[in-house]
Amino acid sequence: MTDVQGQLSFTDDISRDLELLEYGLDPAADSTLLPNAAVMSALQNLVRLATELCGAPFGVVNIISAEYQHQIGAWGVDPGVCSREDSMCAKVFLSRERTVVPDASRDPRFADNPFVTGEIGNVRFYASVPLQTESGFVPGTLCVFSDKTKELRPEQVSMLEVLAKQVVELLELQHRTVQLDRTYAELRESNAKLAGFAGRVSHDLRIPLTTILGYVELVEDDPDVEPNSTAARYLDRIGSSGRRMLGMLEDVLSYSRVGGAVQPTYVSLREVTEEVARDLGIENHRIVEVEDLSLHADRGQLRTLLQNLLSNAMNYRSPERDLRVRISGVSNYQGATVFVADNGKGIRPQDRAKALEPLVRLRREGDGPGSGLGLATCNSIAKAHGGDLTLTETPGGGTTVAISFPAGL
Repeated sequence: MTDVQGQLSFTDDISRDLELLEYGLDPAADSTLLPNAAVMSALQNLVRLATELCGAPFGVVNIISAEYQHQIGAWGVDPGVCSREDSMCAKVFLSRERTVVPDASRDPRFADNPFVTGEIGNVRFYASVPLQTESGFVPGTLCVFSDKTKELRPEQVSMLEVLAKQVVELLELQHRTVQLDRTYAELRESNAKLAGFAGRVSHDLRIPLTTILGYVELVEDDPDVEPNSTAARYLDRIGSSGRRMLGMLEDVLSYSRVGGAVQPTYVSLREVTEEVARDLGIENHRIVEVEDLSLHADRGQLRTLLQNLLSNAMNYRSPERDLRVRISGVSNYQGATVFVADNGKGIRPQDRAKALEPLVRLRREGDGPGSGLGLATCNSIAKAHGGDLTLTETPGGGTTVAISFPAGL
């Protein structure tokens, strides 16, 4: 391989195209290369600045693949694609050195190039700086040119090199964006598989556990079992443990179902809250106070969210005062926010982020049993709706949970 001519072996060709793909630069001839419109706009601004600083009418960022040269971020010319064989930049970019040519028709490297001879263009002045990334990869060049001969002052050459570094920064940003998008997609797929597995396992365990609890109840009702006997105490422990395990399995099932397709409809916050309160056996209307609000949300997921938050309020109530839960909301053109405020034990500021993670329990003194999935499930429901869930302190003590439901869902 000769660096000056930029000739590559077949192996290098494959490696180059794969590296371009890592930067979100598709080497195919019909590719638009950069899907990110913001990056494209910023590139064009840099190219325009380069042409003005150098006093040249034309400028481009050239991305060079194994077979083609793609012109992107062009100024003064329409961006296009040509074969790598015809590219002027492909002759010199692997040297990793800047190239400044006052008259390309007199330079042996370019004199017979179709961009110089008139077959494609009539380039005379030509200047390019290789775009070298942090890893040493050179995807292409920043190039300015003119159909008239021209000299550059040293400070103009220096500024062209500075702008080339800014182009590289944009390409590195594109690279990181591609990596993050890929990682995010992989995590979503992995989480979906884990949630599906957890759901199947929980479902399979729930059936025999429900059967066991049914037999425990039958034996407890058997007249041959004395109420205060050792057998009765053992049965009570089995039943308590089984019901606790069943509750945990229900939590896992609930968590695994969140994150799928959201089916929003307009629902009444008061109506859903009253249903949940009845299911939880909260008969005293003084415990839960709810304002009505029309929400555009998935009814089933909203029900699960309120059930988890009310259950948490009951499980982590303060021993110093009667339990009170106030559920309210506000809405505007941006969407709606629901507030669930209790007067329970509260969550310390340093524990709030951790409390939203799955399978995390704070294990405070006097806390009852739990799966550590309640708030995590609520957080997932908020995310599935495109919103957020935040935890703050209720004035006077307790926890206020705010859940946003953006408009346009």
